[in-house]
Amino acid sequence: MAEAGWDDVTYIRKRQPKSGTLKTQQALSSAQRQGIPIDTEKKFAGGQNKQHSASKNTAKLDRETEELHHEHVALDVCKLIQQARQAKGWTQKELATKINEKPQVINEYESGKAIPNNTIMSKLERNLGVRLRGKDRGQALGGPKKK
Repeated sequence: MAEAGWDDVTYIRKRQPKSGTLKTQQALSSAQRQGIPIDTEKKFAGGQNKQHSASKNTAKLDRETEELHHEHVALDVCKLIQQARQAKGWTQKELATKINEKPQVINEYESGKAIPNNTIMSKLERNLGVRLRGKDRGQALGGPKKK
């Protein structure tokens, strides 16, 4: 043990290559020649920082026709979101960071292109302080509760 220098390296056994190392075509073909099992899979949204999984209605959206269409955010709700945001002096990006969503989501809600999502709507209501759903749209959040 005393004879080993700093530059000497001792390998005990050869390890199998990890799945992350077989990224090039050359590495894949050499693994095939050696008979090493190769596992390939296509990852949905791989490498992206997605917090929400794809909704179950994606297939329905693809088959959307004139008879079957999905409900979008109403124009009065779009105006309410925009007016409440501007009253607070926030940009779309600032509002998006406050509700932990992308600025594109706020843009879609304000332009009326978004499909309403109750969780996003409740986040918007809480941060803007305005009701966006129900009969009393546009009213301030809170206030006295009826019994």
